[in-house]
Amino acid sequence: MKKDINKRVFYTFFAALTISGFIVICTLGQSIHHEKVESKIAAAVTEPAPPLYTVREYNGKIAVFRLGRDDPYMTVDYEPMLLSEYDRTLLSEGIGFYTEKELKIYLQDIST
Repeated sequence: MKKDINKRVFYTFFAALTISGFIVICTLGQSIHHEKVESKIAAAVTEPAPPLYTVREYNGKIAVFRLGRDDPYMTVDYEPMLLSEYDRTLLSEGIGFYTEKELKIYLQDIST
């Protein structure tokens, strides 16, 4: 009879140890997964790069500025007053472009 009680205690202890181990392993796995997700989110939330070109009004003309420069890269022979009020508002704030192709398309659009 004492032998049966010892077996029951052993199996109960073994079952409890197995379940505890399973819980610990699952918790560690979730922690690792959580850290990976947080690092991906942090990488995605980083600030975007500044635009390479900015178009804005300069001395009554439309001018293109390169990143980090205060003097115009080029000016466009098109009067800003001929643009819509919305476009003039955008120009006063400055419109950013990340590629030269985007810039050329915009300049074609406003001049036609």
